[in-house]
Amino acid sequence: MKNLSRICSLISINLIPEVKVKLPHLARVKREGLGTSKFSGKDSPITYKYPPPFSCQKYAYYSTPFLHSFFHIISLLCFRMTILIDQPPFAGVEAQEKKVHIDEKEVLLDGGFLVPHTNSFGHTFRYYDAECERQEGLQNFYRNNHINQTCDFVKKMREEYGKLNRIEMRIWECCELLNDMVDESDPDLDEPQIEHLLQTAEAIRKDYPDEDWLHLTGLIHDLGKVLLLPSFGGRPQWAVVGDTFPVGCAFDESIVHHKYFEENPDYNNPAYNTKYGVYSEGCGLNNVMMSWGHDDYMYLVAKENKTTLPSAALFIIRYHSFYALHRSGAYKHLMNEEDIENLKWLQIFNKYDLYSKSKVRVDVEKVKPYYLSLISKYFPAKLKW
Repeated sequence: MKNLSRICSLISINLIPEVKVKLPHLARVKREGLGTSKFSGKDSPITYKYPPPFSCQKYAYYSTPFLHSFFHIISLLCFRMTILIDQPPFAGVEAQEKKVHIDEKEVLLDGGFLVPHTNSFGHTFRYYDAECERQEGLQNFYRNNHINQTCDFVKKMREEYGKLNRIEMRIWECCELLNDMVDESDPDLDEPQIEHLLQTAEAIRKDYPDEDWLHLTGLIHDLGKVLLLPSFGGRPQWAVVGDTFPVGCAFDESIVHHKYFEENPDYNNPAYNTKYGVYSEGCGLNNVMMSWGHDDYMYLVAKENKTTLPSAALFIIRYHSFYALHRSGAYKHLMNEEDIENLKWLQIFNKYDLYSKSKVRVDVEKVKPYYLSLISKYFPAKLKW
């Protein structure tokens, strides 16, 4: 047997017959860089080669001694094996992208959500250098944002708005207040904000029908933009919208329009301009001050009004504009274990938040009863704002 193995190793593997085995759901797989985890996703099988080539880090291992022994014997015979493993319906945070043949202009996201390559302006998503009539405004917006978002400013805003003493109202009332708002920092959208909220929520609802907390998170994640209204202080756009980032430590170069930070008073402050600044390794994002805006405000509103949404929902609300983290991987040295787990949900959510922006209208009255039921499930009737 040993000699046979040596002989086969000298022969092209393509000469060895292929064996296909379909395993039950007990099988578990170790994926490159992800460690051991249960399968997730929907209907399409995942294919693994056994034994794997030496350069491949992906391999399968099995939950019963019988299967382990069986495959060990096969490997000694140097057969090439393709293992087809069915995936059970999604039941955890590790959603897998489903690969099927579709139109080349579309990308398939978790569960079937189709992503266009271009936004409503005909440009790629989050492309800040495209020549269009909004770009000058975007440049001015981020210049003001990066210059004025300092530690002192953030502390002042959190103290002022953390009191939640401006008004009491229902969540749906707040949704309706956003009807006439347009986010000047967003290069992909010029529709009223309530359209974006419902587009996001409905896209998530279609692909994750059992995660009702995630549907509601899609609906409410941008409600903090009421800060633009006179009754909420009429804050300038740079203090309400746009990408968020930590203050109190160095501004990472992955942040859009990073050059404007050079005029920020904290930029040259030795207490704030190092990798860790006033923070420490693994301190947890909950202990990090973020630039002030609608994200942090809505997080405060939800938390202080005793929402029963899971921690992943609050994480999404607070950090959904933190693109330096969930798109570029910056600031991970500040995260703790809970942050790492919640980030998985944020990255799922972000696909719908970013790519669901379109000209397709949602029938508000048709979906309203469903979202009212979720609001009553996770929030009190009226909230302090």
